[in-house]
Amino acid sequence: MSYDTQPKASHFIDGAYVEDTSGTPIPVIYPATGKQIATVYAATPAIVDQALAAAHRAQKAWGAMTGTERGRILRRAADMMRERNHDLSVLETFDTGKPYQETIAVDATSGADALEYFGGLAGSLTGEHIQLGEDWVYTRREPLGVCVGIGAWNYPTQIACWKGAPALACGNAMVFKPSEMTPLCALKVAEILHEAGLPAGIYNVIQGFGEVGASLVTDPRVAKVSLTGSVPTGKKVYSAAAAQMKHVTMELGGKSPLLIFDDADLENAVGGAILGNFYSSGQVCSNGTRVFVQKGIKEAFLKRLSERLSTAVIGDPMDEATNFGPMVSEKQMKIVLDYIEKGENEGARRVTGGKRLERDGFYLQPTVFADVTDDMTIAREEIFGPVMAVLDFTTEDEAITRANATEFGLSAGVFTRDLSRAHRVIAALEAGSCFINSYNDAPVEAPFGGTKMSGVGRENSKAAINHYSELKSVYVRMGDVEAPF
Repeated sequence: MSYDTQPKASHFIDGAYVEDTSGTPIPVIYPATGKQIATVYAATPAIVDQALAAAHRAQKAWGAMTGTERGRILRRAADMMRERNHDLSVLETFDTGKPYQETIAVDATSGADALEYFGGLAGSLTGEHIQLGEDWVYTRREPLGVCVGIGAWNYPTQIACWKGAPALACGNAMVFKPSEMTPLCALKVAEILHEAGLPAGIYNVIQGFGEVGASLVTDPRVAKVSLTGSVPTGKKVYSAAAAQMKHVTMELGGKSPLLIFDDADLENAVGGAILGNFYSSGQVCSNGTRVFVQKGIKEAFLKRLSERLSTAVIGDPMDEATNFGPMVSEKQMKIVLDYIEKGENEGARRVTGGKRLERDGFYLQPTVFADVTDDMTIAREEIFGPVMAVLDFTTEDEAITRANATEFGLSAGVFTRDLSRAHRVIAALEAGSCFINSYNDAPVEAPFGGTKMSGVGRENSKAAINHYSELKSVYVRMGDVEAPF
């Protein structure tokens, strides 16, 4: 392989690459071939302590800088990420298996968007003056301190920036732990930030499995934990953080509904369903994997969906023509194959796909089940793979009730030409990030996050500032103090 995928070292701490081979080796597997392309080492307790000590030491001076000064560094890093988009996208493809056609358009660019947006916002983070007669109150927006970011494996570059950018804009330091399945990209984010002028110790990356994450979450030096991951992991992390009253953002999974009404534009609805089920080989937390189709349009929808899926170019992710790549790992592929088997055993009709491809790597066909009922496993549990469940419905009220009958609440979408219905249905759906005649758009300007079991807090937009800072209020008395004695 001509591209060098072995990082300079496993960790990036205090402005430099750091290696400690006494940690557990973590093989980096390229999902398109199943072959090992690099090795990193899990952080030992000494490495964890080194990262937290560096962040704790460096944060005060960073927090004391003006927001404009901090923002300038973030914006410089954004420009550098865009200049290096090709190399970062190639690395993202090696890390995740996602097609280069996708990573060149979405991953490092959305990370750069976050750095640019929060870099631009940093200078505007001011307090408020509240006049109370001749007395007054003023507020100060202050950093939390050391923030911990724990990443998922589906968007390693983006998540490293989605968590890092608002944290740094607010004056915090960060220790980021990427998923052990995709450890390479976050190191490059740290390297670029440092090259852009970020002081040493402000953004650190350490590798590891769950126990490394747990040691970060429970460390008393940590003020805030932001996790992107599964609901079971989220419950554990939230509980551990709550025990020490830490701030948290939880961006967890979903089983999101996509409602397609008879009057929808068929081509757009099919396109939205494809984006909500098969982009990134279905490995997106906000995916609309319960596709409710009104009965009048159902067969036309399935026919057109099958036609368009047959044109998917499945192959080498580095080939720019490829638009559907492998699953991230053999383990994830087997999980999805088990769900496909359950779908068939429980009586769903397999319309297309359902098989592993006979080639190297962890490739599955895009899979569609029709005649799915609400009680089937594939309609209740998050699969995190290229499996779409199509459910029939008759009335709007019925669709809303069934769509909300889930413990999750990350996303929801509706396709209809009826403007009133579109807004009425979205208002009734219990989800945090919603779409009308579209699906899975995630601009940095818009809040992203879920309700119910899908999480707490919001990433991106001005809303993220509230999750990475706190307000201090100061009452100023201009006259004498009156006391009872």
